[in-house]
Amino acid sequence: MLRYTGIRVRDLERARTFYTRGLGLTVGPTGRMASGGVWQWLKDPESGAILELNYYPDSPPYREGDELDHLGFRIHGLEALIPRLTALGARLRIPPFKEGNARIAFLADPDGVWIELREGEPGEDSPPTSQAVG
Repeated sequence: MLRYTGIRVRDLERARTFYTRGLGLTVGPTGRMASGGVWQWLKDPESGAILELNYYPDSPPYREGDELDHLGFRIHGLEALIPRLTALGARLRIPPFKEGNARIAFLADPDGVWIELREGEPGEDSPPTSQAVG
């Protein structure tokens, strides 16, 4: 199940304001990634879809078009799914690891788009690959 879409942003506050005031998304959980980045979930009150804003303060600048950070999928059978996807051209970028009750892995699709596979989380509102703050 496609769970959310994560995009990179250059200015977290500016992006949060744009999507909440401009498009009516509501502010959800936020947290810090192990890599030092910050994430913020925004939810569409009508569809329930989640847009994850990802801000990496110490990363090199990126070009226009690099904003898609990753697609997040909630899945079952992580160990069997990884070989199936790699046989179809995906590349394993971050091998499976445990975070709380979840097992997570990151792959890149054949075009290089990063995909997060998350298995075994207890609920829909568990934060993405990091620790929630606040």
